[in-house]
Amino acid sequence: MDTVTGRHPLSLRGLKAALLLGGLATWWFVYRNLETFARWLVHDLLSMTANSRLTSALEFFVYEAPKVLMLLFVVVFGVGVVRSFFTPERTRRMLAGRRQAVGNVLAALLGVVTPFCSCSAVPLFIGFVTTGVPLGVTFSFLISAPMVNEVALVLLFGLFGWKVAALYLGTGLAIAMIAGWTIGRLHLERWVEPWVYQTKTGVGPDTAALSWADRVRAGRDAVKDIVGKVWPYVLAGIAVGAGIHGYVPENFMVSIMGKGAWWSVPLAVLVGVPMYSNAAGIIPVVQALLGKGAALGTVLAFMMSVIGLSLPEMIILRKVLRPPLIATFAGVVALGILLVGYLFNFVL
Repeated sequence: MDTVTGRHPLSLRGLKAALLLGGLATWWFVYRNLETFARWLVHDLLSMTANSRLTSALEFFVYEAPKVLMLLFVVVFGVGVVRSFFTPERTRRMLAGRRQAVGNVLAALLGVVTPFCSCSAVPLFIGFVTTGVPLGVTFSFLISAPMVNEVALVLLFGLFGWKVAALYLGTGLAIAMIAGWTIGRLHLERWVEPWVYQTKTGVGPDTAALSWADRVRAGRDAVKDIVGKVWPYVLAGIAVGAGIHGYVPENFMVSIMGKGAWWSVPLAVLVGVPMYSNAAGIIPVVQALLGKGAALGTVLAFMMSVIGLSLPEMIILRKVLRPPLIATFAGVVALGILLVGYLFNFVL
């Protein structure tokens, strides 16, 4: 018996489980009826002209905004719980001393579930290198962590199905593994700033000490932190996607991002690199581009360049890397993205 509430612990757990199941059922019901709600709001309540560009754009926004945000809440909560098992310190311990090829594979896989953003690139890089993780293995992690974004992965699954999500996952991991292995074989350690190897890193918290209540709180905190920061970018991305969906002619998009334009893939990469956006914000733009006839390979290349090869990350990494190593890193990753774009445009 709980002396504070007067309830038995089992009844408390049952109540929490019932509330959780009820919340999930409500979430699923609302999610499944968003399209019906969007049509009712735009066509019936607002009585907008059918088949007009503004109507099409507004219906896209009204449908996609709550849809993406609802997916984002669930995904970020789940990712927050999973990430409580994989702190950067634990990841470093798992990768230290690994052989090159094995380390590249493991680093790329761990990059998917380990907390990472552009602002943490420098401390992660220092921590990895100074604890014995090879340079190539470190880069496999640094490439995979932002590029194979778990939020983007689940959003792609929810919006486009498992095939597109699997293509994104497989190609992103392949780029991270091969690019990291290539950088490792080039032996470019001399282009790391000397002060990095003189830095000592502390020991982080042990994830084994966390209870399930702590992990649930980690998921809740992740929702507050991540969703609280990215929701304006999400809405901005959906607004851009709505504009593309409603106002950009399909033939125009096919002409510049279709399979027939050989220069569309490198152009997509060049356009994507200077942009600064998170995965959740870029997914609605991707959806609108595909809906207007853009080729899948070209759109994947654009998305990967935005979230995996952004200019702000290159600027941040300059604190620990010299220009030749940054140029090699960017060049190898860009080449991998180009190959992915051309491959899928050719095969699909």
